[in-house]
Amino acid sequence: MRGYRMIGLTGWMGMLAAALAFGDGMPEGKTFTNSLGMMFVRIEPGTFTMGSGGEALPEEILAAKEHGGRKIWLPRTGDYDEQPAHRVTISRPFYLGAHEVTNREYELFDPLHMHLRGKKGFSIDNDEAVVFVSWHEAQAFCDWLSQKEGLPYRLPTEAEWEYACRAGTQTLFSTGDSLPDGFLKNPDNSWYPCVTSRNRAEVVPLHVGQTPPNPWGLFDMHGNVEEWCLDTYGPYAAGDQTDPVGRAEGEFKVTRGGSHGTVAFYLRSANRMGTIPEDKSWYIGFRVAIGEHPDTEPLPPMPPAPYQVNVKQEIPADLKKGPDPNKPYYHGPRPYVKIPAGSEGPLFSEHNHDPAITDCPNGDLLAIWYTTVTERGREVAMAASRLRYGAEEWEPASPFWDAPDRNDHAPALWFDGWRTLYHFHGLSAAATWGPLAIVMRTSTDNGATWSKARLIQPEHQQRNQVIESVIRTKEGYLILPCDATPGDNRGTALHISRDNGDTWHDAGGAIAGIHAAVAQLQDGRLLAFGRGNTIDGRMPKSVSSDMGRTWTYSPSPFPPIGGGQRLVLLRLMEGPLLLVSFANPNQIPVEIRDASGKSRTVRGMFAALSRDEGETWTVTRLISDGGPDRQCPTTNGESFTLGPASAEPRGYLSICQGADGVIHLISSWNHYAFNLKWIETPMPAL
Repeated sequence: MRGYRMIGLTGWMGMLAAALAFGDGMPEGKTFTNSLGMMFVRIEPGTFTMGSGGEALPEEILAAKEHGGRKIWLPRTGDYDEQPAHRVTISRPFYLGAHEVTNREYELFDPLHMHLRGKKGFSIDNDEAVVFVSWHEAQAFCDWLSQKEGLPYRLPTEAEWEYACRAGTQTLFSTGDSLPDGFLKNPDNSWYPCVTSRNRAEVVPLHVGQTPPNPWGLFDMHGNVEEWCLDTYGPYAAGDQTDPVGRAEGEFKVTRGGSHGTVAFYLRSANRMGTIPEDKSWYIGFRVAIGEHPDTEPLPPMPPAPYQVNVKQEIPADLKKGPDPNKPYYHGPRPYVKIPAGSEGPLFSEHNHDPAITDCPNGDLLAIWYTTVTERGREVAMAASRLRYGAEEWEPASPFWDAPDRNDHAPALWFDGWRTLYHFHGLSAAATWGPLAIVMRTSTDNGATWSKARLIQPEHQQRNQVIESVIRTKEGYLILPCDATPGDNRGTALHISRDNGDTWHDAGGAIAGIHAAVAQLQDGRLLAFGRGNTIDGRMPKSVSSDMGRTWTYSPSPFPPIGGGQRLVLLRLMEGPLLLVSFANPNQIPVEIRDASGKSRTVRGMFAALSRDEGETWTVTRLISDGGPDRQCPTTNGESFTLGPASAEPRGYLSICQGADGVIHLISSWNHYAFNLKWIETPMPAL
């Protein structure tokens, strides 16, 4: 019997008894009920069209709204990963659970799961779909059933799932091109359980079998909870296929069927979702198939993205030889976000924001950011670009990381100064950046390859929105700032690792303001500045002497910042602290002194230096070459005036300093490079 794992003598005896009872090891008849009382439906072989062909969707499916009247963006011809539509043959019969696995059924295998009933308010009763189950746990349940009953229980392949869901139909749903209201439970881009959304109506019952079955007798194939599939997620291959089983390797396992807290678009028969196999939430459950695993070879792993190709591993001999540190050096702005107009997946030309930048051991620069249409949507993905050592222009954008149909929100990059790059990321349970878990990946080959994502904070909750301000303290601790909530005045939390990233804990306190930037002072205290929680009309300054457990707050000399703006704070290798933020003359004016000794008020992005550990900031410089006023591009196709008194007015900033001393600053669109001497040099006189 192919496909069985090694099991004990008792398991083999059970399988032998079942084989005698069922002949070839499979049940017979149109339905089958096992010893747990789980009912299965026989699915006969056949051929169908899998995926979608890029046809226009009806307005009824596209006209979804979310809280506050904001439009949910939905691709008008279906998701890019549903294409190309292709003919698939299921060559052998199999059985599929008529219902999703329930709490009662799952807890016969794992009684301790009883303690998760009602978590976040979901799935309390025996006959509700089991949730908070990882892919590995769903697999283990299937293995347990195989041993118990001697039948080849497993998760369905993605192709089997869609074939059974369609049940002979080729419409958007097995019910036609619309879905009756009874299938929709809280159809929205849900923020739950974020504190900005306390609507308990978002906690919905998950009882199985409460809506009509599809034409083949399967319940809840559209909605209720997502269902784990056997396959590793990856793009479809063109051409006819028989019994496909997904990709050979990849980060994500497929989920199908959609869930509560999601609009009808994501409940379509063709829609694909997925997440890392360790993930678990109140959105995901599973159903079980019976049938030997298909013998089909999986599709090959995805080829590397362009930013991962031909990455040099040698460290240049002149890596530390940069511009003369005694002469001012400045270059910019030059765009690093290069995505063709009209792109709608996996890269999006509409909205690119929230970047991170790092230098690499080989001298390259690597930038990542999220690419999307709406920040709240399920389409949010991560893009990357590389500026290779010695090159003048950033390469066109590449896909970087994208849990399918999850809001991949807020990245951070950090280089440990020796050989390892770290990538941190917020992984949403569904849409929005309210319920985030945190994942971490590492690379020891300059970003050419990455380790698989690991959950370092597995709970989807607040205090997990990653902020691009990672540091290592003098004690050797890694510090990862994360917004405490999505609101402007809820502060920033710190996640700390004392073992080089193996384990993490939340320090417990809160920096004043979200999107905070953090540095360590020479005496060991932490210094931070954030957005919101203004004090006396100024940006708040936060200081902690106990590694983030508690903080003291005071007004800084800087003006507050607002929407679309994020500051940075960096300890330069030369010693001073560098802060880059934004000036608005309508608030607290920021003045610079030019080469003639005259002062002038400036607007937009400015740099400030402190040589006394943040007590005073004696040097201020506009991030501009000081030339005549001219228009330069910025985020979302807009422009700004760059000149002697104005610079880029908004953007989420990220910063690093290369081995050659050059400081690299990116906004949401542009890259600026300069050295310490340039900051210290007064701007040209008017």
